[in-house]
Amino acid sequence: MARGGYREGAGRKPNSSKFGEATVPVRVPESIVPKLKDILKKADKFSLGSVISDIRASIDWQSLDLPSRSLPIFSSKVAAGFPSPGDDHWEAKLDLNEHLVQHPASTFFVRVSGDSMIGVGINDGDVLVIDRSLVCKEGCIIIAVVDGELTVKRFSRRGEVVALVAENPKYPDIIVTQEMDFRIWGVVTTVIHKF
Repeated sequence: MARGGYREGAGRKPNSSKFGEATVPVRVPESIVPKLKDILKKADKFSLGSVISDIRASIDWQSLDLPSRSLPIFSSKVAAGFPSPGDDHWEAKLDLNEHLVQHPASTFFVRVSGDSMIGVGINDGDVLVIDRSLVCKEGCIIIAVVDGELTVKRFSRRGEVVALVAENPKYPDIIVTQEMDFRIWGVVTTVIHKF
């Protein structure tokens, strides 16, 4: 009998995993496999977003020795008023992770859908940098979970009243009530958008 190679009907059946869809193998550092397995066992109990967040928080990012993503930066500044003579002198390399990510283990990115925050420069399709380790304060732009849905809004607390404020007059504020499933998921630190 021949060994190895393809055999008709062998292997896992399509979409037969506990997730109900095709799966793919992923290579991860050996040291985090037990923690990942534990987190994935709990996947039935939590939303996908919180599972991803738990996975990110469980990784010691500093020890992974990831390659730098630094790019050249000019030493001269660009005039936003009257133009100044050009200067093509390179100052150093710029790694955007150093400027955008203060706490790698608690930082994630999310793409915006909708226009409820255009008043603060957050447009449909923009990418937000969210830090879950920061404390939410009055006026912060946050990602919140409201009844199982993620939303980006400005946090406001007036006495006992908590509101999620839109930055577009077309949208009403969301007043948080006792009946709502409400959690603050993280504080928005940066918005990245293309012109």
